[in-house]
Amino acid sequence: MTGRRGLVKDNALGLAFGGFFVLTLVGQAISGTADYNAQQVANGLEPVSFLDYVTSSSFGVDVMENWQSEYLQFFLYIFATVWLVQRGSAESKEPGDEGMESDEEQRVGAHARADSPAWVRAGGWRTTVFSRSLGLVMGGIFLLTWAASSIAGWAAYNSEQLADKQDPVSWVGYLGEADFWNRSFQNWQSEMLAVGSMAVLSVYLRQRGSPESKPVGAAHADTGETG
Repeated sequence: MTGRRGLVKDNALGLAFGGFFVLTLVGQAISGTADYNAQQVANGLEPVSFLDYVTSSSFGVDVMENWQSEYLQFFLYIFATVWLVQRGSAESKEPGDEGMESDEEQRVGAHARADSPAWVRAGGWRTTVFSRSLGLVMGGIFLLTWAASSIAGWAAYNSEQLADKQDPVSWVGYLGEADFWNRSFQNWQSEMLAVGSMAVLSVYLRQRGSPESKPVGAAHADTGETG
């Protein structure tokens, strides 16, 4: 029992946000069904079941648009913080430390330790890939969710086209439609605002005990410190 409690405690952050994710996704599905059916009734159409809604392009495009904007945010931030700094921010490296850093600082090659990941100690292409793996995976997930959102958006768009007695468009044609880019930019701009705000506000504001904040007593100009 102690081991199980320790496992939960050691992974509490991931488990908590996994739970929050499931709850909010279910909440979105329930409220989305109600909203969709209200529109159906207002248009003189039959309401749909919960299962029909969660397997529809309308639900799929809403979910995928949110997911791909989040992964775009992390992908860009991971790579941007290699080369760009924000003096005084807990989210930034020190000015002057821009770049990939030395093998010694990164514990790579001859500086790898016995407890370093196996691919770090292996050297060659495996170390090269592993040293960029977080950004590559985030970028890959973004591309997959972007593709999924474009396909779901295309299906939803063509449903509206057919309902209005207009010709459907191809997937490539949909990528050139204002509807697709309006949906994309609507989500992307909110992520850019959130990341930029976090980087700048952490210069002047504190949250005691959070690693996303500097220590409460740290000077505004102190950079890269966490509390």
